[in-house]
Amino acid sequence: MDPRIDIVDKRMEGVEKVVAVSGGKGGIGKSTLAVTLAFLLSKKGRKVGLLDLDLWGPCAHVIMGAGDVQPEEEKGVVPPEVSGVKFMSVVYYTADRPLPLRKPDFSQAVLELLAVTQWGELDILIIDMPPGMSDAALDVVRAVKKINFCVVAAPSRVVMETVDRTVKLLKEADVPVIGAVENMGRGRPLVKDQMKKLGVPYWGEIGFDPELEDSLGDAEDLLKTDFAKSLEEIIAKTKGFW
Repeated sequence: MDPRIDIVDKRMEGVEKVVAVSGGKGGIGKSTLAVTLAFLLSKKGRKVGLLDLDLWGPCAHVIMGAGDVQPEEEKGVVPPEVSGVKFMSVVYYTADRPLPLRKPDFSQAVLELLAVTQWGELDILIIDMPPGMSDAALDVVRAVKKINFCVVAAPSRVVMETVDRTVKLLKEADVPVIGAVENMGRGRPLVKDQMKKLGVPYWGEIGFDPELEDSLGDAEDLLKTDFAKSLEEIIAKTKGFW
């Protein structure tokens, strides 16, 4: 067993809940949902951390407006706070350069980030996952014992095909899938019906918000969007979990 797994356990001791935000494909709003969820929960007084593990296309820092903040080193790495949320990402080490890594190297990078990050006391840690169930994603499942998954889906047959596979893999691995959020919804039953078949709670629909793009990079503007308001309603309906 990789010795870093034991280290990850110690790093997570002060974290009450872990929610991995996952989706079958990229481009469905997974990262935007993860960031907005973190901001909304922090606004409600929760101690929140956000870890961007989408190493292929990290963008949470752009959505957050993380700017020039940097982590500190103290027996590991202490994440900086961005608008009340502790934030950690590989971009602190790569800037905007792509990572020239093969798949096994991505897994090593994921484990290293999990092992070095000092979260301290958190009510909830949100993980922005890589799309689908790659080797790196499976390593997260193996390393983070208290992990729960929230699935982001869009009303597209192509998206639902990959979401279906993701959910089935998680269930086979006995990993809790706590709910599904439909993004860019159009009032159609596709996602809701498929989640019912998969035995995953359907948390609700977020419609397409044409103003969302202009709000990215500013936490206050983001929380004023219809996207954030819809997500806040979903949180209210599932408040027993948060």
